Amino acid sequence: MSELQAQGNYIAQATNGSTANVTHIENYHENKGIPPEEYQRLAEDFGVTKNAVKNFFKIIEQKEVPREDWDFTLRQIATRHKELQERLKQYENFIDPEIQELRNKAEQAINNGEYDKADIYLDEAFEKDMKLIDQRKLSASENRIIKGDSQNVRINYKQAIKLYKQAVKLLPDGHESKKVEYLQKWGVAAYDAGLYDESQIALEQCLEIRERLLPKDDTKIATTLNNLAFLYRSQGKYEEAEPLFQRSLEILEKTLGKDHPHIATTLNNLALLFYSQGKYEEAEPLYQRSLGIVESKLGENHLYVASFLNNFAELYKSQGKYEEAEPLYQRSLEIRETNLGKDHPHVAQSLNNLALLYKSQGKYEEVEPLYQRSLGIVESKLGENHPYVASSLNNLALLYYSQGKYEEAEPLYQRSLEIRETKLGKDHPHVATSLNNLALLYYSQGKYEEAEPLLQRSLGIRETKLGKDHPDLASSLNNLAALYKSQGKYEEAEPLYQRSLGIVESKLGENHPYVASSLNNLAALYESQGKYEETEPLFQRSLGIYEKALGKDHPSVATTLNNLAALYKSQGKYEEAEPLFQRSLGIVESKLGENHLYVASSLNNLAALYESQGKYEEAEPLFQRSLGVRETKLGENHPDVATSLNNLAALYESQGKYEEAEPLFQRSLGIYEKALGKDHPYYKTVMKNYSKMLSEKTKDNFPQSQKRSFLERFKNRLEKLLF
Repeated sequence: MSELQAQGNYIAQATNGSTANVTHIENYHENKGIPPEEYQRLAEDFGVTKNAVKNFFKIIEQKEVPREDWDFTLRQIATRHKELQERLKQYENFIDPEIQELRNKAEQAINNGEYDKADIYLDEAFEKDMKLIDQRKLSASENRIIKGDSQNVRINYKQAIKLYKQAVKLLPDGHESKKVEYLQKWGVAAYDAGLYDESQIALEQCLEIRERLLPKDDTKIATTLNNLAFLYRSQGKYEEAEPLFQRSLEILEKTLGKDHPHIATTLNNLALLFYSQGKYEEAEPLYQRSLGIVESKLGENHLYVASFLNNFAELYKSQGKYEEAEPLYQRSLEIRETNLGKDHPHVAQSLNNLALLYKSQGKYEEVEPLYQRSLGIVESKLGENHPYVASSLNNLALLYYSQGKYEEAEPLYQRSLEIRETKLGKDHPHVATSLNNLALLYYSQGKYEEAEPLLQRSLGIRETKLGKDHPDLASSLNNLAALYKSQGKYEEAEPLYQRSLGIVESKLGENHPYVASSLNNLAALYESQGKYEETEPLFQRSLGIYEKALGKDHPSVATTLNNLAALYKSQGKYEEAEPLFQRSLGIVESKLGENHLYVASSLNNLAALYESQGKYEEAEPLFQRSLGVRETKLGENHPDVATSLNNLAALYESQGKYEEAEPLFQRSLGIYEKALGKDHPYYKTVMKNYSKMLSEKTKDNFPQSQKRSFLERFKNRLEKLLF
């Protein structure tokens, strides 16, 4: 399973299945402040005092709320503030009038210094309190809710959770409707705090009570179903989530009609679930219907339309339908630029998504300026240490990593990691992603000792925070296994690959594309060990899954065809291998263009097959074209260029063309030395090949059949899993 590197994708989601009206907040310059008349306008809009609005702004500044979220957050705080005011009014009703009168008398007596008289009033009040203990518990419970809401207004979720839990515990029997309300508050606050297990406890209890008390088609039940399903999806519990989303959708369609904006949000959430499961055929019509509703009801240039366009584009991108995805991403970007301005953080997210698409297509020249602009926006608008900045740094670093610009990538990865650890905590799942990405950079440079502790720490965070059977954990297991495989630690690698496969099969189903990827990785391990009988059925099953889930011309199908062909080549089954290599090449040329890097890898692999068969005339132009593509797309000093140089040199060496081979070996060594260092396995392999050639060069009568080093195996291993 490939690691999800980028964290900047904006996905429109809802935890309550609803859309929201937004009060527009002007983007005032920080140094100039907010004019008094603006405070007054907002106070009137929100129905609160001007002083309350000033305190709202203090809260969002203290919590470092991104400017693009000010509209929503201020409205949310104002709503909670008014609920708190109403709650305080209701609280007075919980105090028995007689007890209140006695308390007032006691207070007056104390004020007058008549403490003995005050004691009498307090004792009388205490006796009445004991008789009304249930009512007092209700009052105490409501007190905790009021304080919890006060913490929630200030975005202090963990403090709010503690108070909500106290309220539930204090609440006497017979007040189920209030208990549901309290549980809902607890569950949503826990979700916002990232405490998924605690959120599940509260929301499941909430659903049980609501289903028992309310009509089966009540919209409150739909809200709770949606919230719980959304939580399950975040936990990777896809089978539990789907029927809840489906039922929530049915209730809302029955009560609100099939074209209400709330329906669009629920359709989007269900489509996201299918997307996560690789059920692209089920997801697409939901995205289409969802988009149609918001365009019809809100207008074609509404910001919600931009979010739904983005989600639809993500689906097409995952299926390799790049031509369909691009205009959707571009339209989403245009809507956001028009509505929000060209330097809004949501515009930065659209730029990031479009860049990711171009990167998938190998259009590196178009990618970098988009990433740079996206990074500039979030740094300017949100500050240099905002988590969104960390995501942008990560994406730009990933681009440089793909281009072999390791020196440029490393400080960006490190800065991204530092921001996330500082802002999110050292055990946050996003920190795990940063650790993983930095480890993969070190892995590519052959710095295995630096990579291993980072991968292990990433794995530990995901196990703790997400659970031992979460799909993201499977990715960490796979990456650590790949490291061990590269070090020849096959016994350590195998159980990790097997556990990774078990997780994705269990959580995503046996026909998910991630299962195909895990099968491919385990097969590659067995092939490295020469276990060909165990390898072939895994590659075959992987191919079948990809063809069914993604179509027979998807790039992932090409990858598996290539791997299966390489297996046949290793076994000397050249007739079986050739049509697979050719079909793989045809797919990537057709879907990605003739100058894509995947094409370079396919050309190399087919050339290596021809070389193994002694078809040197057929092999040479393929090696040369592969080299040309890499030099054009990656630059002349990329490690993959060094690989192509090595392979072409090996072809010439096989034919005794030492004069042509020598400068290619030398150039390959120079690139590897600069990019990876002399201790990297790739450098050592090429040096061994070059030294052998120099030795053979002096032996005019050296048997041709012995001029093959293990170079062929080296280059095959290096290329076969590149895409």
